[in-house]
Amino acid sequence: MTDFATLEPLILQTDSKILLLVMDGLGGLPRDAGGLTELETARTPNMDALAAGGQLGLSLPIAPGVTPGSGPAHLSLFGYDPLKYVIGRGALEALGIGFPLGDQDVAARGNFCTVDAQGNVTDRRAGRIRDEEGKRLCQILSQIRLPGVEVFVEPVKEHRWALILRGEGLSCELSETDPGVLGRPPLAVRAHTQAAQQTADLVNEFIAQARRLLANEHPANMVLLRGFAKHPGFPTFDRVYGLRAGAVAVYPMYRGLASLLGMQVLDTGPTIEDEFRTVARHWNDFNFLYVHVKKTDTMGEDGNFDGKVHVIEEVDACLPVLTALKPDVIVITGDHSTPAAFKSHSWHPVPTLLASRWCRGEPGAKFGERACAAGVWGAFHATSIMSEALGHAGKLARYGA
Repeated sequence: MTDFATLEPLILQTDSKILLLVMDGLGGLPRDAGGLTELETARTPNMDALAAGGQLGLSLPIAPGVTPGSGPAHLSLFGYDPLKYVIGRGALEALGIGFPLGDQDVAARGNFCTVDAQGNVTDRRAGRIRDEEGKRLCQILSQIRLPGVEVFVEPVKEHRWALILRGEGLSCELSETDPGVLGRPPLAVRAHTQAAQQTADLVNEFIAQARRLLANEHPANMVLLRGFAKHPGFPTFDRVYGLRAGAVAVYPMYRGLASLLGMQVLDTGPTIEDEFRTVARHWNDFNFLYVHVKKTDTMGEDGNFDGKVHVIEEVDACLPVLTALKPDVIVITGDHSTPAAFKSHSWHPVPTLLASRWCRGEPGAKFGERACAAGVWGAFHATSIMSEALGHAGKLARYGA
């Protein structure tokens, strides 16, 4: 793991360009014992061609056996030690929709969910309700008033929304309400410190009011809150890497993370091809571009093996739009694994491909978990991806005499 203090004096300003393509939740597991993973099942001739001339490995987002959230996993990809640079999902959701998160604000990621007559969660995502329904429900929750603070309820996408409390003395040292499994009721918010008790009381009052307001709604008749956070003020890409960075992502959380790190977030359409065409239109404006594809993760969480295979194949079919730009370095990976068999994020290392003119090559390799396990890159921590890409792009000077 290379720290910023080591890299900073080595940074060179060159015209070379780096492209980082992240297929969210890319890593998988075989559907049947001894079979192939989603990535190995998919027909990916364009990625395979890059693999044959590039280098392959398995990246570890956090630590062996540790299942990462999307925020820390992405920070790791961007070279930020996720154990040092910590941020909750709420701040990322708020920043991702352009909410002006202030120093006094505490933000949380909200899910509309479904509970039964006994108050037990039966669907943690309320059937992935449509955006329009999510907006309507957020307007209902915007009626909630709490003593001494401003309350903002902002729609994000589908069942996702953001809660922002603004006022003096608020703390983000709070537990989450999502039980993580079905058949149990939402949890009460607990204060991790004595100073956070007032904020915990306010959030629990918000939840109580939300329960009453949503009681007659279906399927979204309750809320779950997680990822309480404040704005962390991390060092930005231009400062630590000397890069003019652009970001293309559809989902607000990933747009928020890119914005937090000083990337210019670009407007794009909803499809994979739209995202890749957006990169092409702005190619001359940046020397680093991050592109995020969400639906690999969505299909994995839904347990849809074939759907995840299809998304990977769609990415591969659109890939010539990116390779035609002739990036000096292209990295293709995921932030974490989301095997369809697991229906959730998992701790499994993530297949990773880097292609540049300076690679030693992986003759005959196909981009997949087993090929990556045998690749020349080996197993490595994801925080080293950025320094590896900078090296291949000729953006790092020699260290020492």
